Order: sequence, then structure tokens, then C-alpha cells
Amino acid sequence: MKMLRKMWIDTDMGSDDAVALIMALQSDAVDVIGISALSGNVPLEQAAINARYIAELCESDVPVYPGANKPFLRPYVDATWFHGVDGLSGYGGTPQQMPETKHGVDALIEAALAHDEMILVTLGPLTNVALAIAREPKIVERISRCVVMGGAACTYGNVTPAAEYNIWVDPEAARMVFLSGMPVEMVGWEFCQGEFALEEDEIAHLRSLDTSLAHYAVDCNEVAIKAYFKQTGHDGLSLPDAVAMAVALDISIATEMSKHYVEVCTHNELTRGMTLVDKLDAAEDSRNRDTWAQAINAGKNVSVTWGVDSARWKQLLYDLLV
Repeated sequence: MKMLRKMWIDTDMGSDDAVALIMALQSDAVDVIGISALSGNVPLEQAAINARYIAELCESDVPVYPGANKPFLRPYVDATWFHGVDGLSGYGGTPQQMPETKHGVDALIEAALAHDEMILVTLGPLTNVALAIAREPKIVERISRCVVMGGAACTYGNVTPAAEYNIWVDPEAARMVFLSGMPVEMVGWEFCQGEFALEEDEIAHLRSLDTSLAHYAVDCNEVAIKAYFKQTGHDGLSLPDAVAMAVALDISIATEMSKHYVEVCTHNELTRGMTLVDKLDAAEDSRNRDTWAQAINAGKNVSVTWGVDSARWKQLLYDLLV
């Protein structure tokens, strides 16, 4: 009998998180053993409600553990303008399942220590993961892959010119995770734009699948579709978390990936949350070693995604929503 890879999902449960969660729960490639929620797109309580609601839509009883309700040091800023007040464009609901009483950080630690080579997928700020590393550093070597939807590699951000939202919300936590030695794979915000977003005919194709989950994937992103147009001037359905989940489920969907020194900027508001990728290994120059000391000490610390097969990620989405 085939042993499924164990997966843990850490999420702030906006509308693109919902699609990513559906993909994982519908996949026969992984066994989702737990979900930790945190404040991000929506506040913690709403995130935990949404995660349980989506699990029930998928007829799953995966446990959902509420975690961090605010960033390490920064005031909490939500993203309800992009996802709707409930994070799901008003298409949320009241789940029957009760939230777990164990804190999400404790649950994540226990799962990592109990399972060899667990895959960790992060779809929101990295507060829960950073707290888990601080509390139990041994989990770093227990995680086989830490697929992070976050950052922007050598390009612009979506919340400031420099930064992507998940990293910007809690840059101190992100920096801690990136420098921890955990095998981080960064799938940046850039892979939800242009050819990676679902265009009008592709959204229609989703509808044509005529399953409850396919319709829900579009419905819950109703606000996000409008927000994406307002933000970028382009029509389409932008699903950064779902792209990252596609890479987590099948790494070959990432067509180019390489390891680099990556720093997260925390000291200047202009660059707060910027994922500074040393693509040309400039940090190794003796003139830069003091500036990059912590990243160099961590080694080439992040596998950066440079390319994604847009057709294959979309096909995986369709296949999992049938």
C-alpha cells in the first residue's frame, strides 16, 4: 500500500488559501494531518472558522488548530480589502466541527516530531512557524520541505513596491524562518500574475466542471477578482496560494529553482518585508560579508522558484476540483 506523504498546512485563510486547501484535501498524493491558523488575510478567529468550513466542504475531518493572533512586533494589518470581510467574499459559513483547544504552534511541533519528512506548506505570515522553531529547534531537521507562499524574487511586491503581503505582515518571523536552516522553498507572488492567473475562459472552464468545489473556488474569490483588477488593471483570478500548493504537491511544476542567500529586510519601512535574493552570489564578495553575515552563516538558505509551468499548475487545479 502506498504511504502518502504527510502534509501540514499553516494558513491565514483568505479566498486563495481556500482553493489551495481544497487542492490539498482532494489530492491523493498527500495526507493532510493538520492545519494551523493565524491572523493574516483575516483575524485568527475567522481564519480558524474558514479552515474548518473548507475542510467540511471537502468532507474532511482534519483538525484545525488556532495559532498566533498577531505578528511578533508589528501592528496587525489584515487583507480583507482583497478577500472580503470574511475572507471568502461572503461565501463562508458556520462549520459543525469545533476548533481544537491545543495551540497551533504546539500542534505543529508535535506533528513535526512525530512524522519523518513532513511537508510544511505556509500560506500566510510565518508567525506560527517562527514561534515553533523558537520553542523547539529540532523541528528544523524534521521538515523535509517548507513550501512558502511568500515574497517576491527580484521583482515588485503587492503591498509595497518592495514587499509581498505575507512577508511584510511579520518580517521578523519570516527572517527567523528563512535563516533557521529549514529547507525553505519560496514560491513568490509573481506566479499569480499574467499567464499564471486564470483568464476569463479559464474561469469559465472551472465553472464548466460543474462540481460544487469548482463553483465554490470561483464564488469565494468574487471580491478578489475585483480587487486584482483594481490593483493591477488586469482581469483574472489570481491564486498565489494555489500555485504554491501545486508546487508543494508536484515539485516538477516548478520549472526552475535554485538555492540562494535570501535576507528579509526588517529595518527600513521602505523595504520592510522585502525578500532580498542574492541571485548573483554577491554576498560571497569580501566587501559584502559583514552586511550578509547572518545569511552567509545560514548558507544558501532558500530554494527560490524562478519558473512555473502555468499550463500544468492550472491542469492540476482542474483535476482536483472535478
